Amino acid sequence: MTKSRPRALRLRRLRMDTYHENVAYMHRECGVYRAEGFQALSKIEIEDGRRRIYAVLNVVDDARIVAPGELGLSEPAFAQLGVRERRPVIVRHAEPPASMDAVRRKIRGERLAHEDFRAIIRDITDNRYSKTEISAFLVATGQTEMDRDEVLNLTRAMIESGERLDWREPLVADKHCIGGIPGNRTSLLVVPIVAAHGMLMPKTSSRAITSPAGTADTMEVLAQVEIALEAIRRIVRKARGCIAWGGTARLAPADDVLISVERPLNLDSQGQMVASILSKKVAAGSTHLLLDIPVGPTAKVRHMREAQGLRKLFEFVGGELGIHLQVVTTDGRQPIGRGIGPMLEARDVMQVLQNDPRAPMDLRQKALRLAGRVLEFDPDIRGGDGFTVARDILDSGRALAKMNEIIAAQGRPAGEIKLGRLCFDVLAPADGYVTGIDNLQLARIARLAGAPMDKGAGIEIFRKIGERVRKGQALYRVFSEFPADHDFARARAKKSTGYAIGRRQDVPGAFVDF
Repeated sequence: MTKSRPRALRLRRLRMDTYHENVAYMHRECGVYRAEGFQALSKIEIEDGRRRIYAVLNVVDDARIVAPGELGLSEPAFAQLGVRERRPVIVRHAEPPASMDAVRRKIRGERLAHEDFRAIIRDITDNRYSKTEISAFLVATGQTEMDRDEVLNLTRAMIESGERLDWREPLVADKHCIGGIPGNRTSLLVVPIVAAHGMLMPKTSSRAITSPAGTADTMEVLAQVEIALEAIRRIVRKARGCIAWGGTARLAPADDVLISVERPLNLDSQGQMVASILSKKVAAGSTHLLLDIPVGPTAKVRHMREAQGLRKLFEFVGGELGIHLQVVTTDGRQPIGRGIGPMLEARDVMQVLQNDPRAPMDLRQKALRLAGRVLEFDPDIRGGDGFTVARDILDSGRALAKMNEIIAAQGRPAGEIKLGRLCFDVLAPADGYVTGIDNLQLARIARLAGAPMDKGAGIEIFRKIGERVRKGQALYRVFSEFPADHDFARARAKKSTGYAIGRRQDVPGAFVDF
Protein backbone atom coordinates (compact mmCIF):
# COMPACT_ATOMS: atom_id res chain seq x y z
CA MET A 1 0.00 0.00 0.00
CA THR A 2 1.51 3.35 -1.07
CA LYS A 3 1.77 6.18 1.39
CA SER A 4 -0.64 9.05 0.61
CA ARG A 5 0.98 12.29 -0.51
CA PRO A 6 0.71 15.14 2.02
CA ARG A 7 -2.07 17.56 1.20
CA ALA A 8 -1.07 21.06 0.17
CA LEU A 9 -2.25 24.25 1.85
CA ARG A 10 -2.61 27.63 0.17
CA LEU A 11 -0.09 30.16 1.44
CA ARG A 12 -1.46 33.31 3.06
CA ARG A 13 0.64 36.32 4.02
CA LEU A 14 -0.26 37.69 7.44
CA ARG A 15 1.24 41.12 7.96
CA MET A 16 2.47 40.41 11.47
CA ASP A 17 5.93 41.40 12.65
CA THR A 18 7.16 38.51 14.82
CA TYR A 19 10.69 39.96 15.06
CA HIS A 20 13.27 37.45 13.89
CA GLU A 21 10.97 34.47 14.53
CA ASN A 22 9.20 32.47 11.84
CA VAL A 23 5.60 31.91 12.94
CA ALA A 24 2.95 29.95 11.01
CA TYR A 25 -0.82 29.95 11.59
CA MET A 26 -3.20 27.04 10.90
CA HIS A 27 -6.96 26.75 11.49
CA ARG A 28 -8.01 24.20 14.11
CA GLU A 29 -10.44 22.61 11.61
CA CYS A 30 -7.76 22.23 8.93
CA GLY A 31 -7.56 18.64 7.65
CA VAL A 32 -3.75 18.72 7.69
CA TYR A 33 -3.76 19.92 11.30
CA ARG A 34 -6.00 16.99 12.31
CA ALA A 35 -4.26 14.38 10.17
CA GLU A 36 -0.69 15.23 11.21
CA GLY A 37 -1.42 15.62 14.92
CA PHE A 38 0.07 19.10 15.16
CA GLN A 39 -0.15 21.06 18.39
CA ALA A 40 0.20 24.74 19.17
CA LEU A 41 3.90 25.75 19.36
CA SER A 42 4.97 22.67 17.38
CA LYS A 43 8.00 23.17 15.15
CA ILE A 44 6.99 22.61 11.53
CA GLU A 45 8.74 22.37 8.17
CA ILE A 46 7.21 24.27 5.25
CA GLU A 47 8.15 23.48 1.64
CA ASP A 48 6.99 24.77 -1.73
CA GLY A 49 9.02 22.32 -3.86
CA ARG A 50 12.04 24.59 -4.15
CA ARG A 51 12.61 26.17 -0.76
CA ARG A 52 12.17 24.97 2.80
CA ILE A 53 11.84 26.94 6.03
CA TYR A 54 11.06 26.16 9.66
CA ALA A 55 8.47 27.88 11.82
CA VAL A 56 6.62 27.73 15.14
CA LEU A 57 2.95 26.81 14.69
CA ASN A 58 0.11 28.83 16.19
CA VAL A 59 -3.48 27.53 16.03
CA VAL A 60 -6.42 29.86 15.31
CA ASP A 61 -10.19 29.46 15.39
CA ASP A 62 -11.13 32.48 13.25
CA ALA A 63 -11.41 31.72 9.53
CA ARG A 64 -11.05 35.44 8.80
CA ILE A 65 -7.43 35.12 9.88
CA VAL A 66 -6.66 31.75 8.27
CA ALA A 67 -9.20 29.49 6.55
CA PRO A 68 -9.07 25.68 7.05
CA GLY A 69 -7.31 25.18 3.70
CA GLU A 70 -4.70 27.87 4.26
CA LEU A 71 -1.37 28.30 6.03
CA GLY A 72 -0.67 31.80 7.29
CA LEU A 73 2.88 33.08 7.63
CA SER A 74 4.20 36.04 9.61
CA GLU A 75 6.29 38.64 7.75
CA PRO A 76 9.70 37.14 8.60
CA ALA A 77 8.58 33.63 7.56
CA PHE A 78 6.92 34.87 4.35
CA ALA A 79 10.03 36.82 3.39
CA GLN A 80 12.32 33.86 4.07
CA LEU A 81 10.22 31.42 2.04
CA GLY A 82 10.22 33.94 -0.81
CA VAL A 83 7.22 32.68 -2.81
CA ARG A 84 3.97 34.27 -3.96
CA GLU A 85 0.85 34.32 -1.85
CA ARG A 86 -1.74 31.59 -2.59
CA ARG A 87 0.99 29.20 -3.77
CA PRO A 88 0.52 25.61 -2.48
CA VAL A 89 2.90 24.49 0.27
CA ILE A 90 3.46 21.21 2.10
CA VAL A 91 3.67 21.17 5.90
CA ARG A 92 5.38 18.48 7.99
CA HIS A 93 6.65 17.96 11.51
CA ALA A 94 10.18 19.34 11.82
CA GLU A 95 12.94 17.12 13.12
CA PRO A 96 14.43 18.48 16.38
CA PRO A 97 17.75 20.23 15.70
CA ALA A 98 20.60 17.78 16.31
CA SER A 99 22.74 20.62 17.69
CA MET A 100 20.56 20.78 20.82
CA ASP A 101 22.70 17.93 22.12
CA ALA A 102 25.64 20.37 22.26
CA VAL A 103 23.47 22.87 24.16
CA ARG A 104 22.58 20.20 26.71
CA ARG A 105 26.27 19.39 27.10
CA LYS A 106 27.02 23.05 27.71
CA ILE A 107 24.26 23.19 30.33
CA ARG A 108 26.12 20.38 32.12
CA GLY A 109 29.25 22.56 32.07
CA GLU A 110 31.14 20.87 29.24
CA ARG A 111 33.42 22.75 26.86
CA LEU A 112 32.17 23.08 23.26
CA ALA A 113 34.30 22.85 20.11
CA HIS A 114 34.12 24.98 16.97
CA GLU A 115 31.99 22.38 15.17
CA ASP A 116 29.48 22.45 18.05
CA PHE A 117 29.10 26.23 17.81
CA ARG A 118 28.95 26.07 14.03
CA ALA A 119 26.06 23.57 14.15
CA ILE A 120 24.18 25.58 16.80
CA ILE A 121 24.54 28.88 14.93
CA ARG A 122 23.60 27.27 11.62
CA ASP A 123 20.39 25.86 13.13
CA ILE A 124 19.57 29.19 14.80
CA THR A 125 20.08 31.05 11.50
CA ASP A 126 17.81 28.53 9.74
CA ASN A 127 15.08 29.19 12.38
CA ARG A 128 15.25 25.60 13.63
CA TYR A 129 15.42 26.79 17.24
CA SER A 130 12.43 28.05 19.18
CA LYS A 131 12.85 31.09 21.42
CA THR A 132 12.89 28.69 24.39
CA GLU A 133 15.77 26.70 22.89
CA ILE A 134 17.68 29.90 22.09
CA SER A 135 17.16 31.02 25.69
CA ALA A 136 18.64 27.71 26.89
CA PHE A 137 21.72 28.28 24.73
CA LEU A 138 22.17 31.85 25.97
CA VAL A 139 21.77 30.87 29.62
CA ALA A 140 24.14 27.92 29.20
CA THR A 141 26.90 30.01 27.63
CA GLY A 142 26.30 32.85 30.09
CA GLN A 143 25.96 31.06 33.40
CA THR A 144 28.63 28.41 32.90
CA GLU A 145 30.85 30.97 31.13
CA MET A 146 32.90 30.27 28.05
CA ASP A 147 36.66 30.20 28.01
CA ARG A 148 38.40 32.48 25.53
CA ASP A 149 38.74 29.75 22.89
CA GLU A 150 35.01 29.07 23.07
CA VAL A 151 34.29 32.79 22.61
CA LEU A 152 36.59 32.78 19.58
CA ASN A 153 34.85 29.71 18.12
CA LEU A 154 31.40 31.22 18.72
CA THR A 155 32.50 34.44 17.01
CA ARG A 156 33.82 32.54 13.99
CA ALA A 157 30.58 30.54 13.73
CA MET A 158 28.54 33.75 13.80
CA ILE A 159 30.70 35.33 11.08
CA GLU A 160 30.11 32.25 8.90
CA SER A 161 26.32 32.53 9.34
CA GLY A 162 25.88 35.33 6.78
CA GLU A 163 27.44 37.64 4.21
CA ARG A 164 30.93 39.09 4.54
CA LEU A 165 32.15 42.31 2.95
CA ASP A 166 35.61 42.72 1.46
CA TRP A 167 36.52 46.33 0.64
CA ARG A 168 39.93 45.39 -0.79
CA GLU A 169 41.61 48.20 1.15
CA PRO A 170 44.33 47.82 3.79
CA LEU A 171 42.59 50.10 6.31
CA VAL A 172 38.85 49.88 6.97
CA ALA A 173 38.04 51.68 10.22
CA ASP A 174 35.23 51.20 12.72
CA LYS A 175 34.33 52.41 16.18
CA HIS A 176 31.97 50.75 18.64
CA CYS A 177 30.68 51.47 22.14
CA ILE A 178 29.48 48.56 24.27
CA GLY A 179 26.49 50.69 25.34
CA GLY A 180 24.70 51.48 28.56
CA ILE A 181 25.08 55.29 28.41
CA PRO A 182 22.01 57.24 27.18
CA GLY A 183 22.62 59.89 24.52
CA ASN A 184 26.09 58.59 23.65
CA ARG A 185 25.76 59.19 19.89
CA THR A 186 29.44 59.72 19.13
CA SER A 187 29.36 57.37 16.11
CA LEU A 188 27.26 59.88 14.14
CA LEU A 189 30.11 62.36 14.60
CA VAL A 190 33.11 60.03 14.30
CA VAL A 191 31.98 58.57 10.95
CA PRO A 192 31.73 61.88 9.04
CA ILE A 193 34.97 63.18 10.59
CA VAL A 194 36.92 60.05 9.64
CA ALA A 195 35.29 59.77 6.19
CA ALA A 196 36.04 63.45 5.51
CA HIS A 197 39.71 62.63 6.15
CA GLY A 198 39.44 59.98 3.42
CA MET A 199 39.53 56.81 5.51
CA LEU A 200 36.93 54.14 4.75
CA MET A 201 34.39 53.77 7.57
CA PRO A 202 31.31 51.63 6.77
CA LYS A 203 29.34 51.78 10.03
CA THR A 204 26.63 49.15 10.44
CA SER A 205 24.74 49.66 13.67
CA SER A 206 21.96 48.07 15.70
CA ARG A 207 18.54 49.29 16.69
CA ALA A 208 17.63 49.69 20.34
CA ILE A 209 15.90 46.83 22.11
CA THR A 210 15.97 47.91 25.75
CA SER A 211 17.60 51.36 25.42
CA PRO A 212 15.85 54.61 24.34
CA ALA A 213 17.76 54.72 21.04
CA GLY A 214 20.40 52.86 19.09
CA THR A 215 22.71 54.45 16.55
CA ALA A 216 20.46 53.27 13.73
CA ASP A 217 17.33 54.69 15.42
CA THR A 218 18.94 58.12 15.74
CA MET A 219 20.37 58.10 12.21
CA GLU A 220 16.89 57.20 10.93
CA VAL A 221 15.74 60.68 11.97
CA LEU A 222 18.21 62.06 9.43
CA ALA A 223 18.40 59.37 6.72
CA GLN A 224 17.19 55.95 5.64
CA VAL A 225 19.06 53.16 7.40
CA GLU A 226 17.44 49.99 5.99
CA ILE A 227 19.82 49.58 3.09
CA ALA A 228 20.58 46.46 1.06
CA LEU A 229 24.12 45.10 0.89
CA GLU A 230 24.79 46.24 -2.68
CA ALA A 231 23.55 49.75 -1.86
CA ILE A 232 25.88 49.88 1.16
CA ARG A 233 28.80 48.98 -1.12
CA ARG A 234 27.84 51.73 -3.58
CA ILE A 235 27.33 54.40 -0.88
CA VAL A 236 30.59 53.64 0.91
CA ARG A 237 32.61 53.62 -2.31
CA LYS A 238 31.27 57.09 -3.13
CA ALA A 239 31.07 58.77 0.30
CA ARG A 240 33.81 56.75 2.14
CA GLY A 241 31.33 56.01 4.91
CA CYS A 242 27.78 55.11 5.89
CA ILE A 243 25.64 54.70 9.01
CA ALA A 244 23.19 51.88 8.30
CA TRP A 245 21.17 49.27 10.18
CA GLY A 246 23.00 45.94 10.01
CA GLY A 247 19.82 43.83 9.94
CA THR A 248 19.02 44.33 6.25
CA ALA A 249 22.57 43.50 5.15
CA ARG A 250 22.60 39.93 6.61
CA LEU A 251 25.96 40.48 8.28
CA ALA A 252 26.28 37.80 11.00
CA PRO A 253 22.46 37.36 11.01
CA ALA A 254 22.53 34.87 13.88
CA ASP A 255 23.53 37.78 16.10
CA ASP A 256 20.25 39.58 15.38
CA VAL A 257 18.29 36.47 16.37
CA LEU A 258 20.26 36.01 19.59
CA ILE A 259 19.84 39.68 20.53
CA SER A 260 16.07 39.44 20.06
CA VAL A 261 16.02 36.91 22.93
CA GLU A 262 19.01 38.09 24.94
CA ARG A 263 18.08 41.70 25.59
CA PRO A 264 14.47 41.28 26.86
CA LEU A 265 15.80 38.66 29.30
CA ASN A 266 18.60 41.06 30.31
CA LEU A 267 21.20 38.41 29.50
CA ASP A 268 24.49 40.04 28.56
CA SER A 269 27.46 37.86 29.36
CA GLN A 270 30.93 39.04 28.41
CA GLY A 271 31.47 36.14 26.01
CA GLN A 272 28.24 36.78 24.14
CA MET A 273 28.99 40.51 24.01
CA VAL A 274 32.43 39.96 22.50
CA ALA A 275 31.11 37.46 19.93
CA SER A 276 28.22 39.74 19.00
CA ILE A 277 30.34 42.85 18.45
CA LEU A 278 33.34 41.30 16.73
CA SER A 279 31.31 39.02 14.43
CA LYS A 280 29.51 42.10 13.06
CA LYS A 281 32.76 44.03 12.61
CA VAL A 282 34.58 41.23 10.81
CA ALA A 283 31.55 40.54 8.60
CA ALA A 284 31.41 44.26 7.71
CA GLY A 285 35.02 44.07 6.52
CA SER A 286 36.63 46.12 9.29
CA THR A 287 40.40 45.84 9.69
CA HIS A 288 40.83 48.41 12.50
CA LEU A 289 38.46 48.88 15.44
CA LEU A 290 38.33 51.36 18.30
CA LEU A 291 36.24 50.01 21.19
CA ASP A 292 34.74 52.33 23.80
CA ILE A 293 34.01 50.82 27.24
CA PRO A 294 32.22 53.37 29.47
CA VAL A 295 32.69 52.66 33.19
CA GLY A 296 30.41 54.05 35.88
CA PRO A 297 28.12 53.16 38.82
CA THR A 298 25.05 52.70 36.58
CA ALA A 299 26.82 51.84 33.30
CA LYS A 300 26.96 48.37 31.78
CA VAL A 301 30.52 48.00 33.14
CA ARG A 302 30.75 49.32 36.71
CA HIS A 303 34.32 48.59 37.83
CA MET A 304 37.75 49.01 36.28
CA ARG A 305 38.70 45.41 37.01
CA GLU A 306 35.68 44.27 34.98
CA ALA A 307 36.67 46.64 32.16
CA GLN A 308 40.21 45.25 32.13
CA GLY A 309 38.98 41.65 31.92
CA LEU A 310 36.65 42.57 29.07
CA ARG A 311 39.47 44.43 27.32
CA LYS A 312 41.77 41.38 27.43
CA LEU A 313 39.03 39.14 26.00
CA PHE A 314 38.33 41.58 23.16
CA GLU A 315 42.03 41.87 22.39
CA PHE A 316 42.53 38.08 22.29
CA VAL A 317 39.55 37.34 20.02
CA GLY A 318 40.18 40.38 17.82
CA GLY A 319 43.84 39.44 17.43
CA GLU A 320 42.98 35.86 16.43
CA LEU A 321 40.54 37.22 13.82
CA GLY A 322 43.13 39.59 12.39
CA ILE A 323 41.57 42.87 13.59
CA HIS A 324 43.83 45.69 14.77
CA LEU A 325 41.90 46.56 17.94
CA GLN A 326 42.35 49.34 20.47
CA VAL A 327 40.24 49.70 23.63
CA VAL A 328 39.56 52.92 25.54
CA THR A 329 37.76 53.22 28.86
CA THR A 330 35.63 56.35 29.21
CA ASP A 331 33.60 58.17 31.87
CA GLY A 332 30.22 56.42 32.18
CA ARG A 333 28.84 58.23 35.23
CA GLN A 334 26.08 60.06 33.34
CA PRO A 335 24.40 60.51 29.93
CA ILE A 336 26.39 62.15 27.13
CA GLY A 337 24.85 65.18 25.46
CA ARG A 338 21.50 66.71 26.35
CA GLY A 339 19.11 64.44 24.44
CA ILE A 340 17.90 60.93 25.18
CA GLY A 341 15.73 59.49 22.39
CA PRO A 342 16.19 59.48 18.58
CA MET A 343 15.13 63.02 17.65
CA LEU A 344 16.73 64.73 20.63
CA GLU A 345 19.98 62.84 20.08
CA ALA A 346 19.94 63.70 16.35
CA ARG A 347 19.50 67.37 17.31
CA ASP A 348 22.60 67.16 19.53
CA VAL A 349 24.61 65.58 16.72
CA MET A 350 23.63 68.19 14.15
CA GLN A 351 24.37 71.05 16.56
CA VAL A 352 27.89 69.68 17.02
CA LEU A 353 28.40 69.24 13.27
CA GLN A 354 27.12 72.77 12.63
CA ASN A 355 29.44 74.20 15.31
CA ASP A 356 26.36 75.65 16.96
CA PRO A 357 27.21 77.47 20.22
CA ARG A 358 24.31 75.59 21.86
CA ALA A 359 25.90 72.19 21.04
CA PRO A 360 26.59 69.95 24.07
CA MET A 361 30.30 70.29 24.81
CA ASP A 362 30.66 66.83 26.40
CA LEU A 363 29.39 65.12 23.23
CA ARG A 364 31.67 67.25 21.05
CA GLN A 365 34.76 66.58 23.16
CA LYS A 366 34.21 62.84 23.49
CA ALA A 367 33.53 62.47 19.76
CA LEU A 368 36.69 64.41 18.90
CA ARG A 369 38.81 62.27 21.20
CA LEU A 370 37.40 59.05 19.75
CA ALA A 371 37.67 60.32 16.17
CA GLY A 372 41.26 61.34 16.90
CA ARG A 373 42.12 57.83 18.03
CA VAL A 374 40.54 56.35 14.88
CA LEU A 375 42.43 58.82 12.67
CA GLU A 376 45.67 57.67 14.29
CA PHE A 377 45.15 54.29 12.63
CA ASP A 378 46.36 56.20 9.54
CA PRO A 379 50.16 55.76 9.43
CA ASP A 380 50.48 59.33 8.11
CA ILE A 381 49.10 60.77 11.38
CA ARG A 382 51.49 60.73 14.30
CA GLY A 383 50.28 59.43 17.65
CA GLY A 384 48.77 62.27 19.66
CA ASP A 385 47.96 64.40 16.60
CA GLY A 386 44.60 62.77 15.84
CA PHE A 387 42.57 65.06 18.11
CA THR A 388 43.89 68.19 16.39
CA VAL A 389 43.18 66.76 12.93
CA ALA A 390 39.66 65.74 13.99
CA ARG A 391 38.99 69.18 15.49
CA ASP A 392 40.15 70.91 12.31
CA ILE A 393 37.86 68.73 10.18
CA LEU A 394 34.90 69.53 12.44
CA ASP A 395 35.58 73.25 12.85
CA SER A 396 36.14 73.76 9.09
CA GLY A 397 32.70 72.38 8.20
CA ARG A 398 34.13 69.39 6.31
CA ALA A 399 32.51 66.92 8.73
CA LEU A 400 29.10 68.58 8.23
CA ALA A 401 29.52 68.46 4.44
CA LYS A 402 30.47 64.78 4.64
CA MET A 403 27.47 63.99 6.85
CA ASN A 404 25.17 65.73 4.37
CA GLU A 405 26.75 63.69 1.57
CA ILE A 406 26.14 60.44 3.48
CA ILE A 407 22.54 61.46 4.25
CA ALA A 408 21.89 62.26 0.58
CA ALA A 409 23.42 58.95 -0.52
CA GLN A 410 21.35 56.91 1.93
CA GLY A 411 18.19 58.92 1.22
CA ARG A 412 16.32 61.29 3.45
CA PRO A 413 13.48 59.88 5.60
CA ALA A 414 9.88 60.21 4.48
CA GLY A 415 7.85 62.70 6.50
CA GLU A 416 8.77 65.19 9.19
CA ILE A 417 9.57 64.03 12.72
CA LYS A 418 8.50 66.32 15.54
CA LEU A 419 9.03 66.38 19.29
CA GLY A 420 6.25 64.78 21.31
CA ARG A 421 3.42 67.23 21.91
CA LEU A 422 3.04 66.28 25.59
CA CYS A 423 5.75 67.13 28.10
CA PHE A 424 6.46 67.61 31.79
CA ASP A 425 9.44 68.79 33.81
CA VAL A 426 11.09 66.84 36.60
CA LEU A 427 12.13 69.25 39.37
CA ALA A 428 14.93 69.28 41.91
CA PRO A 429 13.59 68.26 45.34
CA ALA A 430 16.10 70.43 47.24
CA ASP A 431 18.93 72.95 46.93
CA GLY A 432 22.37 71.52 46.33
CA TYR A 433 24.66 70.02 43.70
CA VAL A 434 24.04 67.14 41.31
CA THR A 435 26.15 64.34 42.78
CA GLY A 436 24.91 61.45 40.64
CA ILE A 437 22.68 60.53 37.68
CA ASP A 438 21.21 57.05 37.26
CA ASN A 439 21.67 56.08 33.61
CA LEU A 440 19.29 53.13 33.92
CA GLN A 441 16.48 55.18 35.47
CA LEU A 442 16.63 57.90 32.81
CA ALA A 443 16.71 55.24 30.08
CA ARG A 444 13.58 53.60 31.58
CA ILE A 445 11.72 56.91 31.74
CA ALA A 446 12.61 57.73 28.13
CA ARG A 447 11.42 54.31 26.95
CA LEU A 448 8.17 54.63 28.89
CA ALA A 449 7.70 58.00 27.20
CA GLY A 450 7.69 56.16 23.85
CA ALA A 451 11.32 56.08 22.64
CA PRO A 452 12.61 54.67 20.37
CA MET A 453 9.45 53.60 18.51
CA ASP A 454 8.15 57.17 18.76
CA LYS A 455 11.20 59.05 17.54
CA GLY A 456 10.00 62.36 18.98
CA ALA A 457 9.78 60.95 22.50
CA GLY A 458 12.55 61.17 25.07
CA ILE A 459 14.29 63.38 27.61
CA GLU A 460 16.00 66.76 27.34
CA ILE A 461 18.57 67.13 30.14
CA PHE A 462 19.14 70.51 31.80
CA ARG A 463 21.58 69.65 34.61
CA LYS A 464 24.70 67.44 34.78
CA ILE A 465 26.93 66.16 37.60
CA GLY A 466 28.62 68.95 39.52
CA GLU A 467 26.11 71.65 38.62
CA ARG A 468 24.31 73.63 41.32
CA VAL A 469 20.50 73.45 41.45
CA ARG A 470 17.75 75.18 43.41
CA LYS A 471 14.68 73.46 44.80
CA GLY A 472 11.96 73.46 42.12
CA GLN A 473 14.42 74.00 39.26
CA ALA A 474 13.95 71.71 36.26
CA LEU A 475 16.43 68.83 36.04
CA TYR A 476 15.07 67.52 32.74
CA ARG A 477 12.00 67.57 30.50
CA VAL A 478 10.19 64.45 29.26
CA PHE A 479 8.46 64.44 25.84
CA SER A 480 5.70 62.04 24.73
CA GLU A 481 3.25 61.91 21.88
CA PHE A 482 0.52 59.80 23.48
CA PRO A 483 -1.27 60.29 26.82
CA ALA A 484 -0.64 56.73 28.03
CA ASP A 485 3.10 57.04 27.43
CA HIS A 486 3.07 60.44 29.14
CA ASP A 487 1.36 58.99 32.22
CA PHE A 488 3.66 55.95 32.43
CA ALA A 489 6.78 58.12 32.22
CA ARG A 490 5.46 60.59 34.80
CA ALA A 491 4.64 57.77 37.22
CA ARG A 492 8.15 56.32 36.86
CA ALA A 493 9.77 59.74 37.38
CA LYS A 494 7.70 60.27 40.54
CA LYS A 495 9.13 57.06 42.01
CA SER A 496 12.66 58.28 41.37
CA THR A 497 13.99 61.25 39.45
CA GLY A 498 17.26 59.41 38.76
CA TYR A 499 19.17 62.36 40.25
CA ALA A 500 21.09 62.54 43.52
CA ILE A 501 21.31 66.03 45.05
CA GLY A 502 23.88 66.66 47.78
CA ARG A 503 26.73 68.82 49.01
CA ARG A 504 29.45 70.21 46.79
CA GLN A 505 32.10 68.05 48.46
CA ASP A 506 30.05 64.96 47.55
CA VAL A 507 30.41 65.55 43.80
CA PRO A 508 32.56 62.66 42.47
CA GLY A 509 35.56 63.14 40.23
CA ALA A 510 35.67 61.57 36.80
CA PHE A 511 35.22 57.82 37.34
CA VAL A 512 37.53 56.92 34.46
CA ASP A 513 38.61 58.50 31.24
CA PHE A 514 40.82 57.73 28.24
